[in-house]
Amino acid sequence: MFRPLILAVALVGCTAAAPANQPAGFDPLAFFSGASRGEGQLRIALKAPVTIRVESQGRADGNGGIIIDQTISEGTKPPRQRRWTLRQTSATTMSGTITDTPGLVSGRMRNGRLHLNYKMKNGLKAEQTLTLQPGGRSVVNKMVVRKMGIAVAHLDELITKTS
Repeated sequence: MFRPLILAVALVGCTAAAPANQPAGFDPLAFFSGASRGEGQLRIALKAPVTIRVESQGRADGNGGIIIDQTISEGTKPPRQRRWTLRQTSATTMSGTITDTPGLVSGRMRNGRLHLNYKMKNGLKAEQTLTLQPGGRSVVNKMVVRKMGIAVAHLDELITKTS
């Protein structure tokens, strides 16, 4: 049941609030262009926390959107690949897909943060909040995964530009 959850972790659920002096003008498409690296902790209910590392490479798709190819390392498991596609659909909304998740990703920019929502396999629903940090070179990714409205997993991740 939790295998699809683990496959969907990365871009894109921490407990700390964003700093009050967070930079304005977070442009997720610009931030994820080029290379970035994410590192964090995945906590699944009734399981020990596991370290997640994500190497990402983003590039323009030629139609105003972005393609993000990722290599995800979860604890001692072999690395796996995933691809995100994201496109801005208005000044405050985005949509896209993830190769290991059925359905569409919807996103909304609010207060300098990108909020993403998408359905996962086995009735799981993901909510992610991406917050640009001071200096503009890193993003805090907070993800909560729910089953029937109950939180079953959290991801706390720091994503840093490497190019």
